[in-house]
Amino acid sequence: MTTLESQLGHTFSDPSLLKLALSHASIGAKSNERLEFLGDRVLGLIVAERLFADHPGIEEGGLAVRLNALVRRDACAKAGESAGLAPHLIMAASESGSGGRQKSAILAGACEAVIAALYLDGGLEAARQFVLRHWEDQFQGLKAELRDAKTALQEWAQSGALPNRAQPSYTVMERLGPDHAPIFTVEARLAGHEPRRGEGTTKREAEQNAAHNMLMSLGVWKE
Repeated sequence: MTTLESQLGHTFSDPSLLKLALSHASIGAKSNERLEFLGDRVLGLIVAERLFADHPGIEEGGLAVRLNALVRRDACAKAGESAGLAPHLIMAASESGSGGRQKSAILAGACEAVIAALYLDGGLEAARQFVLRHWEDQFQGLKAELRDAKTALQEWAQSGALPNRAQPSYTVMERLGPDHAPIFTVEARLAGHEPRRGEGTTKREAEQNAAHNMLMSLGVWKE
């Protein structure tokens, strides 16, 4: 078992899967992007399963916003740091020299790819053990009051806090990345207040994050 396999808690029957999961596109050969696509879906299933068990009294909307918080890029990057992936990433010297090992997008993508590699080599249980171990702090850190940010912002606007009960609106400002792993940037706007932006892998997630950031700027929600 290699040092990294020890950290991951799994000895690979096919070590080439792990090598591929750690391979960034900058090396010019086969990269981890396809594995990243699969890992994102496996991660979503495992997180949804855990949330469903942990929160029996919370309806779909509340579960969805918690899921979004736990599968977003920053959450995956934190898990990648926890798993110690950065030193093992395979990338071009130019990318490494420009701080590539510390870039959240690269670390998050590698983390999702590793989840896929674990799933393909050891089944769902191998992937589940990795996710539950390296996401545990984030599961525990979910705020009890976390809920649908768009609904919360709309309710606040309708409460009479704003003149004429102005309603929030959402505009897609940017879409980046490949078709299988897009990143949307959405701007939330509310009359009389500075717009706030949020990112997500779906428009819905980006809208939720923009609404969350607006609520934070208004002082309605606090960290």
